[in-house]
Amino acid sequence: VQLQASGGGLVQAGGSLRLSCAASGFTFDDHTIGWFRQAPGKEREGVSCSSVDGYTYYADSVKGRFTLSSDNAKKTLYLQMNNLQPEDTAVYYCAADSLLKYYTEGCYYGMEFWGKGTQVTVSS
Repeated sequence: VQLQASGGGLVQAGGSLRLSCAASGFTFDDHTIGWFRQAPGKEREGVSCSSVDGYTYYADSVKGRFTLSSDNAKKTLYLQMNNLQPEDTAVYYCAADSLLKYYTEGCYYGMEFWGKGTQVTVSS
């Protein structure tokens, strides 16, 4: 089981990026899934997560700007990020969990599988 995140980069404030997370060894429709981020000197933060039954969580700081989606045929998880701000600068990680499929309390920080991060830098 592997997760590979990509799509990060440098963008100006107000710009957009779409992160992708390719899975091997499983499909997202049977897992709790999500995106987390960690900025320098800060704790890891759950950005957006979704459970098997369709529950979707967004952190208050990204509501209305970020959208979580998945393509099961491509085994890929996405995070569309619009109107990016300097405070969104962080390393972004995708994650999945096969046990807590119906987790509905935000993002579960103990997810089973984690991808390597992708850097997002937003300049002012």
